Amino acid sequence: MKIGRYEVLDEIGHGAMGTVYRARDPLIERTVAIKTVQIAQLQHEGADTESRFLREAQSAGRLSHPNIVTIYDVGESDALAYIAMEYLPGATLRTLMDKGPMPIDLVIDTVTQMAEALAFAHQHGVIHRDIKPANVVVTGQSGRIKLTDFGIAHLSNSDHTHAGQMLGSPRYMSPEQAMGSEIDGRSDIFSLGAVLYEMLTARYAFDGDSLPTILYRVINETPVPAASLRSGISDRVSNLLLRMLHKNPAERPDARTLLDDLHALAQASPPDPTATPSSHRSRLHPALAYGIPLAVLLAIGIGMVVSEHPLDTPQPAVPAQLQPATSSPAPETTPVESIPVESATDTPDKDPSGATPIETDAYLAGLDSKRVKLRLKRTELLLEYTDQHPDVVQIDRQLELLQIERRRYLRQLESKQKN
Repeated sequence: MKIGRYEVLDEIGHGAMGTVYRARDPLIERTVAIKTVQIAQLQHEGADTESRFLREAQSAGRLSHPNIVTIYDVGESDALAYIAMEYLPGATLRTLMDKGPMPIDLVIDTVTQMAEALAFAHQHGVIHRDIKPANVVVTGQSGRIKLTDFGIAHLSNSDHTHAGQMLGSPRYMSPEQAMGSEIDGRSDIFSLGAVLYEMLTARYAFDGDSLPTILYRVINETPVPAASLRSGISDRVSNLLLRMLHKNPAERPDARTLLDDLHALAQASPPDPTATPSSHRSRLHPALAYGIPLAVLLAIGIGMVVSEHPLDTPQPAVPAQLQPATSSPAPETTPVESIPVESATDTPDKDPSGATPIETDAYLAGLDSKRVKLRLKRTELLLEYTDQHPDVVQIDRQLELLQIERRRYLRQLESKQKN
């Protein structure tokens, strides 16, 4: 089956707007996600539905940010309208949250990444309008957050108005959104506050047995204080949550202010005393458990098209609760090519004995071979694009995975040496 030029590999989900497929772009050998909807369905549901579908591509396509899904293409094929976007292996934040209250430091890290995405989107005139756990994907080894599904996103400078229409998910929508009033970026902040409350307490901020009950509580009631449901929530977190969930939009922080507050909060907060590294890992969904070595295999076994800068750039910190469990390294599946193990700017790794560089280990040499090739290619890309270009961002992530696998493998060698 083909959709446009894309070769469909398998179906990965259904939604209110249609079906999502994993597909391959044969022009650049890239795996993508294809969101499709029947054109007849769009026409049957009215012009607004069709414009919303196209606005998803228009909204997200203008945003290039590490915490926002990348839109590659939009078009029509036979009876389908489609949007081709970044394929995100992993699972939704909803899956992670269903396992119970999350460690507080992980909660702060997650909501900070979401705030990063919103601050960037709002700066470029895009309001998401449907912030909820199901629209957030946790990808890769370091728990990178990707905000997805701008299906009902609203362009601030659009000629279309949504006053009088209630779009979004009831438990997470803002009071002004629930009443069908005009909204701005602070509506997304309220929704993010509802997600934050649930991450901390494993309870909805606003719940009920019917839609009218939920909407009444969103508009009129303040949720039970999170600190009364869970110990260890600081006053600063509680106060920030109250501001985010304020009924009056003017009393909420904007995304940039919220981001500054979250960064200050992360620096001041001690580690969660009730959480252990093992409990952090136990909350991760299975896709993160087996997706990490798979991603490393892909980075090693497949010829990359895009790559890294020749000078080492700082890597984002990997939260302790998202560190991989130690496992045997994946077998090398490609021959080691005859290129230097280290670039001129790298510090040679020492043998576990602490004496000489490791130059004879085939698996390590394979990792380093790929790193060098990625760096060279990334340099070529940067001559033409910025470091925010989707291909550069993807290779930054691939290099991060290689670096993490490299460190893990060196630790394993050291452990074997000691034994």
